[in-house]
Amino acid sequence: MHSAHGPPAPYPVRHDAERSRFVVDLPEGEAELLYGELSEDVLDLQHTEIPPAGRGKGVGDALVRAALRYAGERGARVIATCPYVQTWLRRHPDERPT
Repeated sequence: MHSAHGPPAPYPVRHDAERSRFVVDLPEGEAELLYGELSEDVLDLQHTEIPPAGRGKGVGDALVRAALRYAGERGARVIATCPYVQTWLRRHPDERPT
């Protein structure tokens, strides 16, 4: 559960375009959000994987925000087949790119 004292600790997210994913490097391994480009203007956020020790610390939030920034910069719409991203978008409806 997030506190009312601002966003969780930021994590540096790198975009691995060659493998269609956003990545956070953690001591326990990589956390990633995989995506597919359905067309030039539609991005499908497909799967989020976070090592167990990294869960509940804002890593997934950082990954989703990076993916949404990327989509927004490209003017792309986002669909989410990943259940984590679907839940995130329901909790942050005004942060979805339009």
